Amino acid sequence: MAQKKTSLLSADDRKELLDSGDSSLSIRKQCELLGIARSGLYYQRRPEPEYNVRLMNLIDEEFTRHPFMGVEGMTEYLRAKGKHCGYKRIRRLMRKMGLMAVYPKPNTSRPNKQHAIYPYLLKDAVIERPNQVWSVDITYIRLRHGFAYLVAIMDWYSRGVLSWRLSNTMDNSFCCDALDEALKLHGVPEIFNSDQGSQFTSEEFISRLTAKHISISMDGRGRAFDNIFIERLWRSVKYQNVYLKGYETIAEAQEGLAEYFHYYNHERLHMSLGYRKPWDVYQGIIRKAA
Repeated sequence: MAQKKTSLLSADDRKELLDSGDSSLSIRKQCELLGIARSGLYYQRRPEPEYNVRLMNLIDEEFTRHPFMGVEGMTEYLRAKGKHCGYKRIRRLMRKMGLMAVYPKPNTSRPNKQHAIYPYLLKDAVIERPNQVWSVDITYIRLRHGFAYLVAIMDWYSRGVLSWRLSNTMDNSFCCDALDEALKLHGVPEIFNSDQGSQFTSEEFISRLTAKHISISMDGRGRAFDNIFIERLWRSVKYQNVYLKGYETIAEAQEGLAEYFHYYNHERLHMSLGYRKPWDVYQGIIRKAA
């Protein structure tokens, strides 16, 4: 039973359960019981060279403007700007950022073929009330000397951002944290939509949805408009905040994005909502024009 429970934890959480001072169980045996690869204990992530980070920031800007840009086009674009780079380097960096070059949609999470894939449930769906459909996605956030990943959960009807998290890795724990917060604060949606990324098809993530009897919908691979509302959110976040602020650190980005999402939900008037604020729409507040 203990082994089954630990399988629901992320790999990083399971590593924290290891006890090097336990004389009754060797580290090898503890890794075996917790389902952790022993070699992973000694792996240290190598930071991306500063030049590559600068390339990634330029890729992010250009891909946000032109999400159809592939590896060859991006490489030529960067070369025209005087950057020394080849196709192999740009392909690797775009994959690291979660930008799948052969598709028009930035698929930030790589699929895991071992996990179940659910059908897309929102074709021709009429969205007419809050908590009818929630969606989730991840995007790359540039920092002055590095980068981070941002996940957000959005209510489709109101366009309100229900929860969000920043992380310096692409594991599923920060996605699960965002989902837990949204469910705790805002109740349960009828349908939850995501892409087919490993973060959203993991047992840790899916079990949270099935436990609440939420219908699961997943975008078709490479379809640019299956999750269009959150794609528009990313453009707004980057053009109206991230690119203007030039955050130095994750802590700085955390503070600045908290201010932006409060503005986005509670102050920004959305033309698509009849010039109302997302939180007014989410809470059912009706304000007649003067």
